[in-house]
Amino acid sequence: MAITAQSVKQLREMTGAGMMDCKAALAATDGDIDAAVDWLRKKGLAKAAKKSGRTASEGLVAVAASADGAAAVLVEVNSETDFVARNETFQSMVREIATAALSTDGSVEAVRAAAYPGAGRTIEEHVAEMVGQIGENLTLRRSAKVSVESGAVAAYIHGPTVEGAGKIGVLVGLKSTGDQEKLIALGRQIAMHAAATRPLAATIADIDADVLEREKSVLADQARASGKPENIIEKMVEGRLRKFYEESVLLEQIFVIDGETRIADVIKNAAADIGAPVEFAGFARLELGDGVEKSEDED
Repeated sequence: MAITAQSVKQLREMTGAGMMDCKAALAATDGDIDAAVDWLRKKGLAKAAKKSGRTASEGLVAVAASADGAAAVLVEVNSETDFVARNETFQSMVREIATAALSTDGSVEAVRAAAYPGAGRTIEEHVAEMVGQIGENLTLRRSAKVSVESGAVAAYIHGPTVEGAGKIGVLVGLKSTGDQEKLIALGRQIAMHAAATRPLAATIADIDADVLEREKSVLADQARASGKPENIIEKMVEGRLRKFYEESVLLEQIFVIDGETRIADVIKNAAADIGAPVEFAGFARLELGDGVEKSEDED
């Protein structure tokens, strides 16, 4: 039987094994799908399929930064239990994935396709193999990268489980030709702020359109309940939206450290200390398991 891309895809879906392992299994069994499944099972590479239905909402968020301080990445690798997150083998794997992610554009697709260091396979394939070794469903769920041409990217892990990895990771990029050490210190303070305040977006323009429309709808209904006319309701919604922005948009939030200055102004005012104008260049925040729903009947 011929080994085709379709047969490799079918075997991957049936077993959860990595692409290269599926190709090897089909080559060893002359393209026989059923025999290839048995081949993978005998080698322990099909265990991932049995675990793939389990919800992975624990694990670690890890960070890696470039030597020049101009780029950093976050990766979220999930497991079923917090016990595995304390496993040294798992911790080492997550940090290796973060390091490898630095050479990509930061998208989760690119990270999954990147080579796992020293393994001769992709990160996606390596994670699938580790499912069989560790015995839980594991998944590289999310990743993010922030980089600057001139300036610094600060990274912060809140409550680290192990060095460089924990439950919340934040990156803040600042563009400037000024003192890089001071830039990183400022960026780290802002990252600590973002870890605590959970901003939905960096700027008002970055807010998801659906989220904004839902918020406007709720505010309009609240205003109508007061019996005000539509022209007044419109002004009430505008006023309440400003409060929403102050609570949900990073650059509009009040800096938790001084309790009075907008983050945008904190960055602007830092120019005197840093020795050159400072511009916000981007941020990323990953919180472990955020948005994952776990079935009530799971152990």
